[in-house]
Parts: sequence; structure tokens; C-alpha cells
Amino acid sequence: MESLKNKIVFITGASSGIGKSTAYAFAKNGSNIIITARRKNLIVEIADDIKKKYGVNVLPIQLDVRNKDEVIETIKSLPKEWENIDILINNAGLAKGLNKFYEDDPNNWDEMIDTNVKGLLFVTHAILPGMIERGFGHIINIGSIAGHEAYPKGAVYCATKHAVDAITRSVRMDTIDKNILVSTIDAGLVETNFSNIRFNGDTEKAKAVYKGLKPLTGDDIADAIIFCASRPPHVNIAEITLLAARQASATIVYREE
Repeated sequence: MESLKNKIVFITGASSGIGKSTAYAFAKNGSNIIITARRKNLIVEIADDIKKKYGVNVLPIQLDVRNKDEVIETIKSLPKEWENIDILINNAGLAKGLNKFYEDDPNNWDEMIDTNVKGLLFVTHAILPGMIERGFGHIINIGSIAGHEAYPKGAVYCATKHAVDAITRSVRMDTIDKNILVSTIDAGLVETNFSNIRFNGDTEKAKAVYKGLKPLTGDDIADAIIFCASRPPHVNIAEITLLAARQASATIVYREE
């Protein structure tokens, strides 16, 4: 294993779910972390808790990845001791709505495309030049099995995650001579705040997504991320796909009554 101690890790969407679990996982391994999200109060609380538990340095930053100028300014104005980002976790993402395409709300499309695709592009484009200049970096994108297959009522969300897959592959090619590692973690059913957001806070609908099976957790995904990030320098884990034990694909799930 490559030590993660004292590495600087930049995590988007760190206020809950996979992002939050990932922040704790890196801190446990001795990394210093920059955690970003739109909800400042939550990441400040998380930062305080991580510092108490693990004694690492944590920098909480309010950031909306959809805002290109805000992303550029945030990266440009990092304190000197935080500038040398070793690992970027592009985690911020969401799904909105689950409707047949012709019945869908186009306003949801903007939010998904702006967060899942453009946000990932803005953050990566702002951080990657510094990695290239220093001669090392690891970008880990949080994709989805929706980036490998389409499913009914998910046209735009699936399209955004297909885009994440394509961006991951292309950036890996573009940086092949720069000692930059590029990975993607693609999961199936993970019980986080994801479904609550998709169904606009309808908790009953959200719970039904995971009914009758044990889904993955944010901690499960964080374990995979740590595995990717801690391989020896000559190893790049290009892609990890994780499914719940009773899930075979995006649409085939065995549920016990």
C-alpha cells in the first residue's frame, strides 16, 4: 500500500453520503483534507469532528461546483499550505426526478448536467494543471452503473454518468505522459440522501428504492476509493464497479418480501 499520510485530498459534495464517508476514510489514513459543499454549516461540523477524532488538518470550503468562476477563485485562493492537492475526489452529483423522458421536467436536466458534468469539468480543469506542474496527481471520479447502461425514466441522469465515464477515459489518455492517475468508482444502489433528492424529499418513495435488500453504504464506496488511492505508484485502478449483493444490473434487483 502507498501511504496516504499527509497527502492533501480535495473532496466535492462532502456534506453527506459518499463524500462525507470519504472524508472520514482519508482522515483515518492520515490525509489532510479539503472538504467542499454548498452547505457550509454541515462541512464545518464535519471538519471539527474529523479534527477531534483523527488530529489531521481539515479545510472546509463552501463551494457550488456549478459556478465556474467560484470554482476558479476557490482553487486560486487556497492558502499556500493547501495548494499542492495530491488527490481529487469528484463526488458532487445528483439525480432529479424519475420520469419518462417526454414527461420529465427540463429544469431537472439543468441541475443534473450542471452538477454531474460541468461541475466535475470545472473542478478538474482548475486543479489538474497544478498536479501536472508538480508531476503527480490522482483524480477519482464518482460515476455510477448508470454510466454503463441506460434504464427507463433515467435518460438524462444516465447521460450525465455516461459523460463522467467518457471524461474519465479521455483525461486518462490526455495525461498519460504526466504521471497523473485517473480512476472512476461506479456503484449501484447506495443508501444515502441520493433518493431523497431525486424524489424531492418524498421519504416513502426514497425508502422504497432500497426495500427488500441490503444496499451499499457510503462507507462501502469510501473503502473502494481508499483502495484506489493507496495502490503502489506503478498501479492505476482505472475502474471499480460495486453492486449490492442482490443487484445484478441497474434494473435487475432481487428483493425479499
